Order: sequence, then C-alpha cells, then structure tokens
Amino acid sequence: MTAPALVLIAPDHPDEMRAGLARYEAEYDVRLARSCHDALDTTHAIVADGGTVAMFVSESVLPDADVLHCFHKLREKVPTARRVIAAHWDRFLADAPGLRAGMAKGKYDAFLLMPRGTRDEEFHNAITDLLSDWGSTVADPEVVAVKIVSPVRDGLTLAIRDFLDRMGMPSRVYEPDSDGGRYVLDLWGGEPAYPLVCRANGPVVHATSVRDVAINVYGAPTELDLDQVVDLAVVGGGPAGLATAVYAASEGLSTVILEAEAIGGQAGTSSMIRNYLGFPRGISGMRLAQRARNQALRFGARFYTGQVVDELRPGSGGDPHVLCTDSGEVRARSVVIASGVAYRKLRVEPVEELVGSGVYYGAAMTAAREMEGQDVYVVGGGNSAGQAAVHLARFARSVTILVRRPDLAETMSSYLIGEIEYNPRISVRTCCQVVDGGGDGRLEWLGLEDVNTGQVDRVPAYGLFLLLGAEPHCDWLPAGVARDDRGFVLTGRDVPRDRWLDGLPPENLATTVPGIFAAGDVRAGSMKRVASASGEGASVVPLVHAYLSPAAD
Repeated sequence: MTAPALVLIAPDHPDEMRAGLARYEAEYDVRLARSCHDALDTTHAIVADGGTVAMFVSESVLPDADVLHCFHKLREKVPTARRVIAAHWDRFLADAPGLRAGMAKGKYDAFLLMPRGTRDEEFHNAITDLLSDWGSTVADPEVVAVKIVSPVRDGLTLAIRDFLDRMGMPSRVYEPDSDGGRYVLDLWGGEPAYPLVCRANGPVVHATSVRDVAINVYGAPTELDLDQVVDLAVVGGGPAGLATAVYAASEGLSTVILEAEAIGGQAGTSSMIRNYLGFPRGISGMRLAQRARNQALRFGARFYTGQVVDELRPGSGGDPHVLCTDSGEVRARSVVIASGVAYRKLRVEPVEELVGSGVYYGAAMTAAREMEGQDVYVVGGGNSAGQAAVHLARFARSVTILVRRPDLAETMSSYLIGEIEYNPRISVRTCCQVVDGGGDGRLEWLGLEDVNTGQVDRVPAYGLFLLLGAEPHCDWLPAGVARDDRGFVLTGRDVPRDRWLDGLPPENLATTVPGIFAAGDVRAGSMKRVASASGEGASVVPLVHAYLSPAAD
C-alpha cells in the first residue's frame, strides 16, 4: 500500500521545514516543494500514481502565489487533505494577523510556528492531531479492530461501520471472497448470513442490528456485575451524560451509563466542532466523546452501549429506582436523564423508504466516504447541518444545503456560515423543502419545492443527509416526570406550580420525581449546544450529592 504523502512547501527555509517534520518520513511519503506551482505539480504526480496527500504544510509566504490562494488550488486537487501554515520564526508575528482570520472560514486548519529545534512537542501535537483526524475520516485503517463481511453495502452494514467509527474502533468491510472475508467465514463455520462481524479475540456474530454489535463488543448488563444498587444511573452517553459520568465517578459515586447507540450522541456524529472551549483547532465529536468516556472510565464509571431503556420505575420509601432494558434491570439510588434528542423525521414516504440507501439521518461521517464525486444535499439550518456540509464537501462533487428560511443567519454560527460561503463546493438553497424522491434501490433524485411559489424541481441526488431539529424520545419515562407539550422534561422553575412541593419548585435540574434529574438537550429550555449540555452534566452532580447525602448519613 502506497504511503500517504506530506507535501512541504518551503521556498525560503527548506532545511528547517524538512528537519522539523523528519520524524514523519518513516510512515509518510514526505515531498518538498519550493513554490505553489511546484506543489501543484507534485500533488498531480502523487494522485496520478494512485496515491493521496494527507497534509500540506506551507511557509506563510510563497514566491508565486498568496498562501491561501495556493491552499485553495491544492484543495481542488485533494479536498480531504489537511492544510497547515508553519510560519518561520522571523515571520510568525508579522504574518499572523493577516492569516489567522482565514482559519475561521476554513481556508486552512492550523497556524503554527515552525519548530526551532528537536522535540517541539507542541508543534507535533497539532500535526498528529490533524493526521489522526485525517486517518479516522478519510483513509481505510491500517490496523483493523473489527472486520465486517458483507456482499453489499446496505443500510445495516453502513450503520454498523458508523457505530464502530463513533466508538473509535477502526473497521473495514470485506467481500466474502476476499482474504479477509474468507478468514471470517472460516471462523463462522456455518451457513453464511450477512453481515458477519468479527472483532479481535471475539466470536463472529451475524448482526441483525447495530445493537447486536454493541452487545457483542461491550456485553449486556446481565453479563456483568450489577447485582448491587448503584449510586447513579445515567441514561444517555452524549455530552451531558458524559460530563455527569466524569464528575460523579470522580467524586466517588458508583456510576453506570446506559447508551442506546454510540457514545457521544448527536454530538458524536459531528465531523468537527470548532467552537468548543479549549480546542482551538477544533475536535471531532467522536474524539471528544471518546476522550470523555476514557476519562470517566479512569474514575470507575461503567458504560453499557446498545442498551435501550424501556421503562423507569421510580423508587419509593427508600427503594431504588429501576431502569428496565431488554438485557436486564439496573437499580439506582438516583437517575440522570441525559438521553438527548433525535432528529425529526422528514415524513416524505418515498424518501423514508430509502433511509440507509442514500438517505441518512444525522451527519453519518462514515457515509461521507461513499459520496466521492457525487451530488449531495443536506437538509437543516443548524450547526450540525453546517458541519456535515463542510465534511461532505471533502468528498462530494457538490453539496447543497436546503433550508425553509430565507437565510442561515438565525440558526447557524457565523464561523460556519463564513466557511460555507468560502467553500466552492457548497451552495445554499433557501426557501426550499424536499417533497419527493426516488430511485432504483437507492436514492437517485429529489423533488424540491419552493415554499413561496410552490414550484417543484426534480434534481439528481446521490445522497441526502437530514438534520431537521430535535424531538425528545421520552415515552419510557413514568407519568410522574412532568414534560412540556413537546415532550421535553421539565425541571426547576419550569415545573408547573401545582407540582411544586410545599410551595417550592424543584432544584434547577431536578424533575418532579425525587432522585430523578435531567440534563442536556432532553431538558426543556436547554440551549441545544455541546458546551451547555456538558455544563449541565457537571452541574447536576452536586444536586445528586445533596439528594443522596441523607441516605448516606
């Protein structure tokens, strides 16, 4: 397999640039260019030979082009490559003001100081972060943790790989007659049934759902030691649930997290979150979720994925609350509801029939790789839709954002709007909605209606990504937990006065049932942002402590 390339563009300081990135020469094809024209020729040769470029690293000043214009031309050749400016120390302070604004529009990924010596780990931390992000979203993994065998790339196969990607487990799909496919079939030993999933040092399973894979990898609650009553059960492994787990476990509470799908929730599907505190170069939702999960595990929290909570039976008279799943029951002295929200359905029947075959709810980072060279549409005007469009533009020939509103300004952050405006592959079609669609076994076309005139246009489409806003799924909650007319959980002063006790409202994140709390997007009045969900997850832990302290005494 040809090693991915790093193209260094260094007209004035080639020796320093090459020395600064020498440690990557063992695993990457490191090429040196002296100008933008030279870099374009080098890239053309790499691609013509069947290779690809993982990253361009350029000095801040080039002899034949503005560096940002050069990156623009290079992105046309390899849109998936990461782009870094490594300014020489003589120019770093002078060039920074004029170049840093370009990062906000996605013109490049990082502005760094060229290393001045060996072991400049701050520099290499940025480089390896970007290469790691490239490797997890673009390239097939070199080391495969899970093998998937399937003769077709159907919706279930894609959903399984998306789940594994979000769990940070590198996977690859093999044809049954490939070397990898035959290896798994030999282990299976029976009549082939697809998809087959084989994890390292684990049994081969025939997966009929993503949940089958989750239980195979992580086990079911009944297979683990949950005989005792835990201090806290958290329902949902998104940002709110993860923050709750970290703070609760770090303070000594026995903590269990039940997640129906993949750790990270909707945030885990985001290709790049650029406005989260402490990550100046941005961080993918998957990486943020996995780091938080590892942090919680370090403090002793226990995670069970693929566990759908069907019922919550509130405790009374000192008895614990009981969370019921298909795999067993979890008994807990307190519960935090952090189950988040799901994307609203489009409810256009011909389109719904193609979910998993060109139509996807959520960002579906894995599906983006299948969109190379195609025309793709994204429905939604929020940050998730903007992040999905930017990521899809690395692969698709064109990405069109469809919104019913006259513009994006009311619903999307300005940094994303700027990035979308700069990207030539992304366009925005306002005052528009999807009313029809179809194809022979997978999506091939869409019917788009102008909401003002009613005119319907039929357009070719290979992919449709639906990010339509939030709906809570709280049918499993008992009637005693008050909800608003949209189904979101009411807490604190949002609870109707007739449900207050002794004339006092519940605590800020407490529900109408003692010992049951809510945090994050599922809570009525929440901001629906990653940072605010994390903050609520941290803030709910002192309330849990206060509730448990009388029992502890």
